Amino acid sequence: MKISLELWQALSLVLALLGTLVGLVKWGISQIKASIDQRMAGFEKAAEGWRKQELDLLGLRAELAREYVRRDDHIRSQTVIEAKLDAINSEIKSIQIQGARREH
Repeated sequence: MKISLELWQALSLVLALLGTLVGLVKWGISQIKASIDQRMAGFEKAAEGWRKQELDLLGLRAELAREYVRRDDHIRSQTVIEAKLDAINSEIKSIQIQGARREH
């Protein structure tokens, strides 16, 4: 089996094959670009979600600073209150002792 082509037919065939190849390459590149764009959109959406989480966390930290007492501060305040209660208790006992002495 022998195929014979004239020059213009061979050139047309080569150009058609090259055109098909270029078309396939362009299509492949466009598919890759679409996939990359889709992934980037997903990354941007995730990044926006992280930004929202970060803002929520910063708001929570600000609220914690305003609304809650640190453990050390609470212990210090509680110690002061207990010392004052002990002083009041001592005063009451001394008044009771003085009252008991006067009655005898």
